[in-house]
Amino acid sequence: MTYTAAVALGVAGALLLDLLVLRTRLVVGLAFWCTYPIILAFQLAANGVLTGRGVVRYDPAAITGAHLVYAPIEDIGFGFALVLTTLSIWVWLGRRR
Repeated sequence: MTYTAAVALGVAGALLLDLLVLRTRLVVGLAFWCTYPIILAFQLAANGVLTGRGVVRYDPAAITGAHLVYAPIEDIGFGFALVLTTLSIWVWLGRRR
């Protein structure tokens, strides 16, 4: 499985979890999209250090080759899935109390 295919599954899984399983529906709310750029900025900074300095390298055959700053676009997708999954579970658990 390529890195690109894995990120597609990760993003799809995070969206399904948010919208259908936990029904937190964070991605349809304005608050999520207003705050996500802050998270993205820090993700790009950390990724810039790791990939820009060669600490982390990717097999060119496993990624699309598209980058945002130093980050392969797949890393942006994985970060999105990680943040969305974490926040969805957090909100869901908070509603259960």
